[in-house]
Amino acid sequence: MIFRVFLSLMLVVLPALASSSELLARADTRMAMPGSEPTLEEHLNITKVLVRKSERRLYLLSGEHKVRSYRISLGGNPVGHKLYEGDKRTPEGDYILDWRNANSDFYKSIHISYPNARDRELAEAWGLNPGGSIMIHGLPNEAGDLAFAYTGLDWTEGCIAVTNEEMDEIWALVDNGTPIRILP
Repeated sequence: MIFRVFLSLMLVVLPALASSSELLARADTRMAMPGSEPTLEEHLNITKVLVRKSERRLYLLSGEHKVRSYRISLGGNPVGHKLYEGDKRTPEGDYILDWRNANSDFYKSIHISYPNARDRELAEAWGLNPGGSIMIHGLPNEAGDLAFAYTGLDWTEGCIAVTNEEMDEIWALVDNGTPIRILP
């Protein structure tokens, strides 16, 4: 009796084990070897940065494909194009990410090429200084335990801010010379 139960069980279990080990063997031949995956920097070729101020989003694009998206904070007066120094607005238009500072007052920063010739013309027509030092950056270096308090607020002087972790990723993925388009 025990022998018959054992034999019946083996007749049911063995084919299932054989087919599952066959599937595993086929799956293993298609799996990547550990360490063969490209790093984030190798995998993504960021060709443009797109900012949509009204959405509070920064996108990294590879060609026309959005490959990364980040929640951003803007200046305390975010609506409209930056007109002059101290207006707490983030510029709108096409610029270049032209240099970076690993030791800024904020956690890393990448400079936006504001003001361009048109920005200077507009400010000068009003008799004002267009300002400058518009950056993508992380949180203030002294934020410490209060880092959470910056989330969802427009707190910069006109810059574009992300979390420090996001800034690390942007820093690694975006090269100097990358175009940035900032839309309303």
